[in-house]
Amino acid sequence: MPDQPVPVPVPVERLGFEMPPAHADPADERAHRKERLAGALRLLGRLGYEDGVSGHVSARDPEFEDCYWVNPFGRAFAGLTPRDLLLVDGDGRVLQGDRRVNELAFAVHAAVHRERPGVVAVVRTQAPYGRALASLGELLAPISQEACAFYEDHALLDEFAGAEDASRIGRALGPYKALILRNRGLLTVGDSVDAAVWWFIAAERAAQVQLIARAAGKPVPIDHHSAVATRERFGSDLAAWVNYQPLRQNGDTPVASTS
Repeated sequence: MPDQPVPVPVPVERLGFEMPPAHADPADERAHRKERLAGALRLLGRLGYEDGVSGHVSARDPEFEDCYWVNPFGRAFAGLTPRDLLLVDGDGRVLQGDRRVNELAFAVHAAVHRERPGVVAVVRTQAPYGRALASLGELLAPISQEACAFYEDHALLDEFAGAEDASRIGRALGPYKALILRNRGLLTVGDSVDAAVWWFIAAERAAQVQLIARAAGKPVPIDHHSAVATRERFGSDLAAWVNYQPLRQNGDTPVASTS
């Protein structure tokens, strides 16, 4: 049998690689954000990151200033569609939709959005390991590659702050991607819905690893130089968007409504 020719590498420009979509029309961007927001809520519900009426994900409207899309009060995450979402102004008044919004909880989102004009989405919901770590008043330690995405890029509000302390929570986040609210849990932000939700899931998983490692012994942290280098490689919102896509594709169910 004659020797087979050595395969030739496929030119890089012919290889597919999904990137965040860009929309010139605000209406198209709005529809996209609402679709991703509803899908993210369904995914968070399936992951068990929901507790009664607690938990919200908000997305800034691309056109109307100080207006945000958010899930309605008292509705389970599972089954939510873009049509179910509410458009709410920064004072918590419903502008579009037929359900109430949890005004007190949404005030935290509005405060974060106002403090961080470049942020598109805010996630503040319930997950067990993030709440457990928050009860210890600790930051995420750089003890895994995944945790290094948060190295020196998240903050701790080291006092109990309720929803009535929305402005203080907004300021406590500072320039970072995540905030640990002592005795309450995690809050994350991103320049897309996908990025913000990925950071929440990643922070929850990092908290889980940290608590397991501490229960088993004394975790060995990654050194500062390596932790920074790892964060620079894996800690951008683009990296978060890319990481989120398999979760979104495998964990979501298509819905008929995209309005």
